[in-house]
Amino acid sequence: MNTLSNRIFVVACVLIILGYILMSGPGSTEAYFNPDIFSPRRIVIAPMLCLAGYLLIIVGILKKV
Repeated sequence: MNTLSNRIFVVACVLIILGYILMSGPGSTEAYFNPDIFSPRRIVIAPMLCLAGYLLIIVGILKKV
């Protein structure tokens, strides 16, 4: 593995972790409905970051030197 592949893996892992952090948050209970669970940050941006991270890992694996 070369240095470029390692950098790609690190960036991909940061994207995945950031996506999961953005996806987390308080939930909704029967007593209190939290409309934030349907915010664009949690249902659009965060999954896209995770997907980009996973795709970047594949690129890092298949990248030729």
